[in-house]
Amino acid sequence: MNTSKTVHYILRIAVAMCFIGHGAFGIITKEVWCNYFAVFGIGKATAYTLMPWVGAFDILMGVVMLFLPVRAIALWLVVWGVFTALLRPLSGEPVAEVIERAGNFGAPLALLLLSGKVKNWKQFFVPIDPSVQVSQKTMETVSHCLQMVVFLLLIGHGWLNVIEKKGLLNQYASLGFSQPGKTAIMVGVFEITAAFIVLIKPIRAILLVFFAWKIATELFYPKWELFEWIERGGSYGAILALWAALKQVPSTFSITSLFKTNKNALN
Repeated sequence: MNTSKTVHYILRIAVAMCFIGHGAFGIITKEVWCNYFAVFGIGKATAYTLMPWVGAFDILMGVVMLFLPVRAIALWLVVWGVFTALLRPLSGEPVAEVIERAGNFGAPLALLLLSGKVKNWKQFFVPIDPSVQVSQKTMETVSHCLQMVVFLLLIGHGWLNVIEKKGLLNQYASLGFSQPGKTAIMVGVFEITAAFIVLIKPIRAILLVFFAWKIATELFYPKWELFEWIERGGSYGAILALWAALKQVPSTFSITSLFKTNKNALN
């Protein structure tokens, strides 16, 4: 399987996981969703009535993308992913919650970029062909996108650890850590450092370490572990897709290469 096809399937599965997992929380009527409905003045009773419908639609979109990916749905999932992420700070949660969810909207965005240019509106409703030859320039664009997505999701989660998000502290306490606050700081520093490593110079071997870290640490949510893990498929997928893309585009954007380019231009 060539690189572009590998990246396509990774992102496609990642997008499906993200929205199927997110939709599952609507079906089970996750209580915190009431806060997001409240942004629009919707009360709890109505929110609980609407949640399963929203959840079912998310699941439908995820399943369709898994079996019949079209650009129109991918574009919708980018918009929906950004919208739902923004509801968190609008409801009083930290801005880091938006950044940490970069995989939710970043994975479908990268899949859209990988599908190539759209010449007319009809192409938005034609299934994306994973076998189509992708140019080197397109792969570079996709890898740059994924690099920024991975940077954001890592630094966002690290930020939540550093500010000692209550849910994370409860998670560490449930795992037996006697000082969950200190554990959160250590994890936060590690993830922020990892984010800058990806930004400065992504290395395939190190990306696999971050991929394994993300998959493992997302398993330990104290409630609804499986759904939480599935919902974060966009995060795992973005990291793994970047790892795959770097096989074809090893010279992807880095801070060091940017400095070299500017230096050459000046000379």
